[in-house]
Amino acid sequence: MKTAVLAAAFAAIASTGALAQAKVKISDLNWTGAKAIGHVIKAVIETRLGGEAEIVKGMSDQSIISAGMDKGDGSVDVYTDMWMPNQQAIWDKYIKGAKTVAHNKPYKGTQGMYVPHYLADKIKSFDDLKKPEIAAMFDKDGDGKGEYWAGDASWKSTKMWQVKFKDYGLSELWKPEIVSDATFKAQLKAAYATEKPILFYYWTPEWIHAAYKISSLDEPKRTDGCMSLKLDQEDWLEASKFKCKHADAEIFVAYSKSLEKRNPKAAKFLSQMQLDPAIVNQWILKIGRDKEDPQDVAEAWVKANKATVDKWIN
Repeated sequence: MKTAVLAAAFAAIASTGALAQAKVKISDLNWTGAKAIGHVIKAVIETRLGGEAEIVKGMSDQSIISAGMDKGDGSVDVYTDMWMPNQQAIWDKYIKGAKTVAHNKPYKGTQGMYVPHYLADKIKSFDDLKKPEIAAMFDKDGDGKGEYWAGDASWKSTKMWQVKFKDYGLSELWKPEIVSDATFKAQLKAAYATEKPILFYYWTPEWIHAAYKISSLDEPKRTDGCMSLKLDQEDWLEASKFKCKHADAEIFVAYSKSLEKRNPKAAKFLSQMQLDPAIVNQWILKIGRDKEDPQDVAEAWVKANKATVDKWIN
């Protein structure tokens, strides 16, 4: 009798589609670490959970990604590499406020401004950037200002560095160069080939730390009130303040809470996914420097690391 009742109930649930797993739509952020994480998530869902996953090509605008997760309509479900506090506004609106977006436990990352090792004896801190003769070394177009790479146009960190240069009193001598990560890496390679000056934002984990010897600039230590960011305002540059070192970032995989109903297995996996920065660096090295296919790297790693993946999905 019990068996018959359970079988009938199970059949009824199945007939409603309640057991169906929705396809998981994954963001396509435009830095290598995020791409690596996205492909690993896809590989786990497809090879270990028996589900479907798709990296939505071109889905790289963080505001669109977060709004899609909030809606829960399946347009985008996963924000693969959410840097905090860079994305504080998104966190406050959707995770803390609306509670429509959830996240895993974070891994740590660092952010800073760097020069190549062959300039490390001349440029050690942001105070050195206040010297006109130093800024002149980085002037590419002859307008009297040195250029620094602030990041990609779609990144919040790109705005943050512009705020920093303003508050460090460097706006008269320096201007941001805002280009894609791929374009910057080509510039870095060319600079090293001829030992030309280049000043740039970067972070860990990333493969350039393994490929090049680079030096970070010293900054003032963090104090209460040294940072107040209002990057979503129209007057963000004037309204924001940032005159101290970045705190180590906490980096999350965020996902739409709607997956808890639309694909419970995937939601559970994403909540339990615990990333190791050293492993993320390995993925980045293979994909970014060695030009291996991201899906091949992800599937090979998932297959070779069953015990780790078991902890994520069980």
